[in-house]
Amino acid sequence: MDQVDRVLYDLKHNPASRRILTNIYTFEDLHEMALYPCAYSMTFNVSGNTLNAILNQRSQDMLAANNWNVVQYAVLVHMFAQVSGLQVGELVHVIADAHIYDRHVPVIEQIIQNEPKAAPKFVIDPSVNDFYAFTRDSFQVEGYEYSEFTGKIPIAV
Repeated sequence: MDQVDRVLYDLKHNPASRRILTNIYTFEDLHEMALYPCAYSMTFNVSGNTLNAILNQRSQDMLAANNWNVVQYAVLVHMFAQVSGLQVGELVHVIADAHIYDRHVPVIEQIIQNEPKAAPKFVIDPSVNDFYAFTRDSFQVEGYEYSEFTGKIPIAV
């Protein structure tokens, strides 16, 4: 049973547990990595019939990675909740070192001049009840609007 299977099992069979978590920070493997995992653990809590989660992250490039991390882990919480028969609650994102690199400042200054857009709607196929049966066709984003951006964002490693 891997970490995902353990989370799924506990959400269905022992949702009141305070031990439902994942951790991908494997010290034995760090020497093989060019970059240590930034987001490294999630803790899940069921309150009533609602699944909440806490994402812990050691470091965050706010321009290049924040949107990706928030979306991917929020979708994961939706997936876990759906297949466990729970409602989706909150995702709390704890970042130990959130930073903006100096070379990103001009890009950020350009982006914040854009007019705000309405938030899109995330739709997940309600018929999926097996975590491993989700496909990319199981998800839709409705009403997504964006501002054109043609710049390059340098990534630090």
